[in-house]
Amino acid sequence: MLPFALNHMTVPSFSMKQANALACALDMIGVELRNDLDVPLFDDQKPTIGKMTVLALAEVKAFNAFNDATFAAAVTLMDQAVACGAKAIALIPQVGGEVSSDGLRTAMIALGPELEKRGLVGLIEPIGFLNSTLRNKSDVVALIESIEHGAQFGLVHDTFHHFLSGEKDFYPLHTKLVHISGVSNHTKDVADIQDADRVLVDADDRLGNVAQIQELLRGGYEGPFSFEVFSPDVHALSDPKAALSCSIRFIQDAVMAHAA
Repeated sequence: MLPFALNHMTVPSFSMKQANALACALDMIGVELRNDLDVPLFDDQKPTIGKMTVLALAEVKAFNAFNDATFAAAVTLMDQAVACGAKAIALIPQVGGEVSSDGLRTAMIALGPELEKRGLVGLIEPIGFLNSTLRNKSDVVALIESIEHGAQFGLVHDTFHHFLSGEKDFYPLHTKLVHISGVSNHTKDVADIQDADRVLVDADDRLGNVAQIQELLRGGYEGPFSFEVFSPDVHALSDPKAALSCSIRFIQDAVMAHAA
C-alpha cells in the first residue's frame, strides 16, 4: 500500500486530536498540521510528541520575500516542530506582487543553518498560480544543489500546482513530500482553476494524479502522499473517512494497474 498522510486542510474543522484519529483510522503514516486554520495549532495546547507522526508543520508564508519578520516566523515554527517531533516545516512562496530576484536564495541561505541545528528539513512548495513568485521546482533544485546548506531543503511536489505550472520535469530524489488533490471540473480554463476546486482524487480527475504518482515512484520517490483538499464541498462532508477511503482505494488500484 502507498504511504498516505493527511494534511489538516482536508478536514479544517477538526481539532488536531480528531485529525490524528482520522489519520490513524485510515492507517495513514502521519499528519501535516497548519497554523492558518480557524482551529488553533496544537488545539491551543503546548506542543508535545504524540502517537501520530507529524510529518510537517505549515507554514511560513511568503518566505521568499525574506526579511527579519520572516526569519522570526520561521524560527518559531522550527521550534514548534521540534517540540512536537515534526520532521519538517513548510515554506510557501509569495503569491501576488513581486519579490527580489534573489529572495529565494537569500531565504535558503539564512534558514539552512537554523534547520540544520534542529535536525529539520525546509519543505519548499512551488505554487503554480500565474501570480506566484515561485512556480517551478527547477529553481529550487538549482539552489539545493549549489548552496552550502542545500541538503536541509526538499521539495513538496503538489499535483495540483504541478499541473497549473505546466512544468514537465519531475524531481523525485529531491522530493520529500507529495500533496495530492484532484480537480473534477472540466469546464474551467486552467488559468481560472483555484484552490476551492481541489477535491479528493477520483476517476474524474483532470490533473493526472495517477500518472504523476507513477512517475514519482518510477524515479525513486519513497515518501508519503498527503491529501491536501481545499474544496468547501469536501470540508462539509459528514463522513470524510468514507470519502478518503474511497479515494485511497481508487488511487491504490489505479497506480497498481498502471504498474502491471
